[in-house]
Amino acid sequence: MVKRRLLGGVILCFALTAAIAAEPPTTVIIGTPPQPGWSQLNPQQQGILSPLASDWDKMENIRRKKWLGIAERYPTMKQDEQQRMQERMREWANLTPEQRAKVRSSYKDFNQLPADQKQVVKQKWDAYTNLPPEQQQRLREGGKSSKLLTPSVDSAHPGESAATAEGVSSPISASSDTNKR
Repeated sequence: MVKRRLLGGVILCFALTAAIAAEPPTTVIIGTPPQPGWSQLNPQQQGILSPLASDWDKMENIRRKKWLGIAERYPTMKQDEQQRMQERMREWANLTPEQRAKVRSSYKDFNQLPADQKQVVKQKWDAYTNLPPEQQQRLREGGKSSKLLTPSVDSAHPGESAATAEGVSSPISASSDTNKR
């Protein structure tokens, strides 16, 4: 009986030592598998993604995969959603790499905001989009719109953004001021 317990303890000790001495799990990040080039897309995909044709073969695989997912869902979208998607793809295709990076950064910043601040940004965006184009342009040129995501420390009301404190209701260029800080 004692020999069995001793043998069991020794085996347990070896098992634990082996587990500790084993190499840790890999930290290698598995990349996105290669995605098809433009010429390998079917005619339907090429039609849907046509605004991106000139950039397609230069895109990273993960971005191609994202766009292919959108192309797959595209036929199930309503007509107005399809038109909006085409317009957004054309706008995206016309951006410079720097502008695209800025948009991605703004999107990332927005997604890291607490839910209540996201709601404030959405409300301000709705108010901004309802302004006449001339007033939107004045706000963009004034640069005050960039303070939307930066909460004001000395704001009159808690939770009020610096943009609200200054009477600005435009969330355009929201990340430009945030990135400078």
